[in-house]
Amino acid sequence: MIRYNILSTGSEGNAVIIQDIVLVDCGVSWKLIEPYTKGLKLVLISHIHVDHLKKQTIKRLAAERPTLRFGCGRFVVPSLLNAGVRKSNIDILDADVMYGYGLLNVIPVALTHNVPNYGFKLHFKAGKVFYATDTGNLNGITARHYDLYMLEANYGEQEIQERIARKKEAGEFIYENSVLKNHLSLEQCNDFIYRNIGPGGEYVYLHQHKERSEHGYNREDHPG
Repeated sequence: MIRYNILSTGSEGNAVIIQDIVLVDCGVSWKLIEPYTKGLKLVLISHIHVDHLKKQTIKRLAAERPTLRFGCGRFVVPSLLNAGVRKSNIDILDADVMYGYGLLNVIPVALTHNVPNYGFKLHFKAGKVFYATDTGNLNGITARHYDLYMLEANYGEQEIQERIARKKEAGEFIYENSVLKNHLSLEQCNDFIYRNIGPGGEYVYLHQHKERSEHGYNREDHPG
């Protein structure tokens, strides 16, 4: 069984600890991750949006754990350097290449978003995990018979279409059009899971955004 701890998920911040040793994304406060930092072996950052990469927290983590490894796409490196991570501690990961870290193997997968973004296939001795958030689709990606799927299920398709129709009729700005392009629906999430999951597999929904007011999403509430 795969152990995981979802410290936060959604537009206010994302951070998930898997098997006690891997932190996937760090878009939260230091206070939230501090109890778990001593056991970490690897930090994976999917993309540069602030709800996935909080520079103040990364800076403190890099200072407290000076030998900790950070894995990411080349597109994240400048942000990590600006946050105080040593260049020698950053592993630049290419999509669809397996990287060995002893206790696990990591395979990044390129996702469709409004900035370059990675999902991650994580292979532990205890099982395999597929993690993906902030993506418009999972076209061309497979993760057959993984033990745990941690996937964005951002909105229901009927509900968001109804919201778009209401805003269109009222002449309001329709931010949901951007959501459709850059985030995975519950239906898309479930379709991927059902096509890939095997006996005994588990899944967890992530990144479910909620409206903050009667006017719906705004860019501050939904940065990425």
